[in-house]
Amino acid sequence: MSVGQVGEALTVGQLAARAGVRADTVRYYEREGLMPVPARTGGEHRRYGPRDLDRLLFIRGAQRLGLRLVEIRELVAVRETGVCACEPAEGLLRRHVDEIDAEMARLAAMRAELVEMLAGMDGPDCPGPVPGTWCPTGLPDPRGGERKNVRVLRGPDM
Repeated sequence: MSVGQVGEALTVGQLAARAGVRADTVRYYEREGLMPVPARTGGEHRRYGPRDLDRLLFIRGAQRLGLRLVEIRELVAVRETGVCACEPAEGLLRRHVDEIDAEMARLAAMRAELVEMLAGMDGPDCPGPVPGTWCPTGLPDPRGGERKNVRVLRGPDM
């Protein structure tokens, strides 16, 4: 269902279901100032309209892209003024791309280290016991021979 198809007032459960979140998430966003205080019935039940669904979908989409709630709050505030949020979002998105690139580089280095450790576990030669290695000395290798000591702790002097 699209935002434009919401004609009646929605309960918190209905709003949450249409946005694919839990009702507790909607209430949390309200407490955090991401969602406006909703209209209430005479019995104090929350009621939401199409603008609330649109805002909730925007918040969820921004979270999916990795934006933090404080950043989303800023974008929502700009968006609610009726001004396009593209300009403030551009800086945020560029920073997130840089963060993702840095994390990918970190993961690539970790992968290379793991591959190196695995390569050190293959073959007949095994380094002597060194602090920070994988296996203690004197234990048999289930594949035959002695257990290898593959370095797991790395530092500037290792």
